[in-house]
Amino acid sequence: MSHPASPCTGTCTLDPLSALCRGCARTMDEIMAWPSASAARKQAILGAVAARHQSVSVMSK
Repeated sequence: MSHPASPCTGTCTLDPLSALCRGCARTMDEIMAWPSASAARKQAILGAVAARHQSVSVMSK
């Protein structure tokens, strides 16, 4: 399994209410773990990010 690209958008600001990055929707733990994470762990993080984006889009409708 190859390593996926980082979801970082360069907008690195943590939201004080959600504790998620406003650019990539990762937690601080996920951001810090990314460089040394296995490909499988990176895929899991991307899955969590996708779920967060989905829940936000559903809530905003």
